[in-house]
Amino acid sequence: MSSPESSRARGVDRVIGMLRQLHLAQRPLTMRELIEATGAPRSSVYELVTILAEAGWLEIAEDGSVFFGRVMHYYGSDYAQHNDLIKRSHQAILALVRKHDETAQLCTLEGNKYTVVLSENSSRPFNISSEIGVKVPIPWTATGRLLLGHLSADEIHALIPDEDFVLDNGKRVEFADFLHDIEHAAKLGYCCTEGLSNTFRLCMAAPIRDRSGATIAALCFMTSRDTDPAKRDLMLADLIGSAQALSKI
Repeated sequence: MSSPESSRARGVDRVIGMLRQLHLAQRPLTMRELIEATGAPRSSVYELVTILAEAGWLEIAEDGSVFFGRVMHYYGSDYAQHNDLIKRSHQAILALVRKHDETAQLCTLEGNKYTVVLSENSSRPFNISSEIGVKVPIPWTATGRLLLGHLSADEIHALIPDEDFVLDNGKRVEFADFLHDIEHAAKLGYCCTEGLSNTFRLCMAAPIRDRSGATIAALCFMTSRDTDPAKRDLMLADLIGSAQALSKI
């Protein structure tokens, strides 16, 4: 690679790194924070922020902090309208929230982590949700147990970092137990977890499958563990039905 091409590639890598750090922070960052988070030279960060701000990708506040710009919202909206699964899932999630008044989400894997793609909260003051796009260890989730059903034990072991089996409360998920959960979820056709990543959280997940039958995503309900059993049954039935309607098999 020639020097100009190498320089351009570094510039692209730095832009990607800046956008990733803003997403991870979920808030505006000062220039100093952005420089420290990316490890890029100060001059490069200032130059790239100026260029991206002029293009509308970033916005610079009066205090000098930097965050995503309006144009990024337009691009995200274009993607959501173009992606058939996201478009149809959004309508399904809205219907689930309207009917049950519980937080509903579209979830999937991103690399070796779990992430929320879409989320709609309940209208109640108390709700449980995860930030869209934030990567979470797979063993912390019901969805992860559904999405790994096609992998062998060795492939799962190689995929998930050892530290990801430690929950945020310090408790460790044993690998054998995790494999059992994956197999059990595959047999049931859904997965429910209680108090896993949050003491008070109940998560229900139902698989969305492609034409080959592989699970590519999941619809999820996030609610509290004290949800009435009868309501749980109704929520789960509707969740499974919605996920099946979104599946292309």
